[in-house]
Amino acid sequence: MMNYLTALELRPLYAVLVSLIASGLIYVLGEHIRPNAREGITLTAAVLKIIIVYSMIPAVLAGTEIRLELFSIVKGVSFAFNVDAAGMVFACVASTLWILTSIYSIGYMRGHGEQNQTGYYAAFAMCLCAATGLCFAANLITFFIFFEVLTVATYPLVVHYRDAEGTMSGRKYLAYTLISGQIFFAGIVIVYAVTGTMEFTPGGFIKPDMMPMPWMLLVFFMMVGAGMVKAGVMPLHSWLPAAMVAPTPVSALLHAVAVVKAGAFCTLRVVLYVFGPEAAKACKGAEILAWMAVFTIIVSSFIAMRKYNLKARLAFSTVGQLSYIVLGICILTPYSTAGALYHIVAHAFMKITLFMAAGAIFVTTHKKDIREMVGIGRRMPYTMIAFTAASIGIAGFPFFVGFVSKANIIMGAVAMGKPVFVATLIASALLALTYLMPVVLVAFKKNVDNPEFEKYGEAAPAMLVPLIITAVISIILGVFPNAGLHLFDLAVMAGNQIFMPYM
Repeated sequence: MMNYLTALELRPLYAVLVSLIASGLIYVLGEHIRPNAREGITLTAAVLKIIIVYSMIPAVLAGTEIRLELFSIVKGVSFAFNVDAAGMVFACVASTLWILTSIYSIGYMRGHGEQNQTGYYAAFAMCLCAATGLCFAANLITFFIFFEVLTVATYPLVVHYRDAEGTMSGRKYLAYTLISGQIFFAGIVIVYAVTGTMEFTPGGFIKPDMMPMPWMLLVFFMMVGAGMVKAGVMPLHSWLPAAMVAPTPVSALLHAVAVVKAGAFCTLRVVLYVFGPEAAKACKGAEILAWMAVFTIIVSSFIAMRKYNLKARLAFSTVGQLSYIVLGICILTPYSTAGALYHIVAHAFMKITLFMAAGAIFVTTHKKDIREMVGIGRRMPYTMIAFTAASIGIAGFPFFVGFVSKANIIMGAVAMGKPVFVATLIASALLALTYLMPVVLVAFKKNVDNPEFEKYGEAAPAMLVPLIITAVISIILGVFPNAGLHLFDLAVMAGNQIFMPYM
């Protein structure tokens, strides 16, 4: 008897296709239509994606299965989508920020007179297509396909200026991501040969007795290495600061929305949906990765302090903040897992605010160096107030979204008796204040006679409004973590599903 697909089952496919179609239309028609039309395609697709993604939230919260198998790849493995709580958290963040980043991009790209805008918008849409596919991938092979599409789609954005510096950064980016991606694929093949499946399963499907421990540890890092690269875990991080040569909206995409979050999400899937807490702990992989995250959090913070280029400082801040997510995953508790997932939300809104503010400053005043921004708060008060709010949030102050995620990671560390991890998270909060608050103090420094900043002159509304919105959302979600989309409930649901067999 024929099985007919329901509208609900098709929605993850629609969410992927809307960005793919937008990318194709922009690329094919971009040079032959007015910029308004090209940007209209982007915004229309972003709105449609939000509607489709948000429409699946009630079903996921209710525990309804949303699964779509398109075709068979090998015996027992299909190209398939499965919408679960963890994937919904990432999908909601990516789709929400796509529309805000698109509006911001219009103001930035026009305000700075950027070239190659058609390719920019087309690649941007393709990145969101790939990120959505990652969110809803039902198994390792589907995940890997979208993971590599994201890698390739991001390359034109990294080399956007087509100059020598951009080309070198692009090559470094491809070297890190493509090599780690192929090692990831080799690990997938080994896992399939040993287990006979690639299906993501809450709590994992690899058992400690399936492989000798030294080999299991090797396979663990073969697979999780791709996520470590994209998430910037040291010493695999250097591509990420190098990619700062790209325009600021690209930096916002790389460091707050799609690419780095894809790395963190890959780590989540491998550790907790492939190996699971039992095997990840038995092979020592989670413990080793947790200590690598601790090292990254501390060292990246000290490096950030020494950077006077604002985007470079924010880049190293991102390296450290992403390892919060990795650490939360590797603590292996429901609390820390929920905190890690919610930090995908928290970091996304706070860090994109900081990057948008940096871009607004550059386009409006042409300033990149923090030392040249003395008194800029007088000229751009709303931009710098938003920057201040996001900086406080990054440090994890109460009433900001970062406090919610970090508090849950700390509770997980306490539950596991890991005082060093607790101390690391507290120390990193102080270090975040050390490298971000000087920017605020410089901007609002009193008794400064700087003729460049005497008169009010904010960024264009297309840049200013999105960064204010993301800053406000960072506060709202700090006070009401479930406001709107119930993202905290989804994060808690995912943590409970993973650890239910062990409770």
